[in-house]
Amino acid sequence: MGYKEHDSELDALIRSSMKVQDKPSTELNNRLKARLYEQENAVKREEKTRTISLWYLPMICNLLTFSLFAILALVMIPNPYFARLAAAACGYIGIAGIIITVVGVRRTNMKENIVICVKKRGLEYEV
Repeated sequence: MGYKEHDSELDALIRSSMKVQDKPSTELNNRLKARLYEQENAVKREEKTRTISLWYLPMICNLLTFSLFAILALVMIPNPYFARLAAAACGYIGIAGIIITVVGVRRTNMKENIVICVKKRGLEYEV
């Protein structure tokens, strides 16, 4: 298929509009650069915050919950075989929760996203 020139006037208008070059004045450019440098300096002067990563929190909660279920199963179930079976199932679920959390953190890069930023005056939450 060859190129067919359907509307040469429209093409001419598009080409002429693409050639328009608006350049800011040097005064405006210098003011914008000065404002940008001021903002960079303000960010550098801002007090440092300490970040606490919370990526491991679901894993710990899952492990604690199913550890307690395993202990409860060992104490409450009178048949020792069923008690051990229930405790093993709870242990398996706890270990699976650890593996799923570690894989999820590595695949989704959540370590930087789930943090609490602690400042001198209080807490600032970032999710």
